[in-house]
Amino acid sequence: MKITVRIWRQKNADSKGQMVTYGLEDVSEHMSFLEMLDVLNEQLTLEGEEPVAFDSDCREGICGTCGVVINGIPHGPEVTTTCQLHMRTFHDGDVIDIEPWRAGAFPVVKDLVVDRGSFDRIIQAGGYITAPTGSAPEANNLAVPKEDADHAFEAATCIGCGACVAACPNGSAMLFTAAKITHLGLLPQGQPERDSRVLGMVEQMDYEGFGGCTNIGECAAACPKGIPLDVISHLYRDMRNALTKA
Repeated sequence: MKITVRIWRQKNADSKGQMVTYGLEDVSEHMSFLEMLDVLNEQLTLEGEEPVAFDSDCREGICGTCGVVINGIPHGPEVTTTCQLHMRTFHDGDVIDIEPWRAGAFPVVKDLVVDRGSFDRIIQAGGYITAPTGSAPEANNLAVPKEDADHAFEAATCIGCGACVAACPNGSAMLFTAAKITHLGLLPQGQPERDSRVLGMVEQMDYEGFGGCTNIGECAAACPKGIPLDVISHLYRDMRNALTKA
């Protein structure tokens, strides 16, 4: 099929960007969205133009590296990662707008590449445990209620792609931060740092310049891993308990 893509091009963090239009022919419906961008870049290279910079790694929907706004929707019209979106979702003659994540805390590095180092710094502020675990323990040594285990696992599926931030009108990272706090806070190994974790990570989130959460829910709707909105309630409970003890 034949498609037209309008892509955000920006030379570097300090330069102004703009949408640039490109035409592509013979696009297979079996291509992934990133493979379509690969074909475009091959075309641009042959024409002596600068290829479009974009992030990708595993291309299996696991690592969270890829991520662009497609026609105004983070990761595109399907609830999946950009790398798992296929061109059969689109139609012959479609015009597709492709932009980077839009958030003050995710500055554009080049074209579709943004700096998501703010997520790493939030994790460094408390997203870990210090319990010496040694080798793999006996599975039944520490009893965990199944409801807690299921909810912790659900929160732990967050891949840190940033779609929640890109979807939020406020540019909030609350869903990401809450998922990381919840999946450790529900397990026995995460209890020693439970209070310092929520205080440190929320403080770092605010320091990075993310917006406040107003419970709109766009974050959960855009999340490719289906992180539920109630992890934010868990964060608030942990925050209240930590502040009560302080």
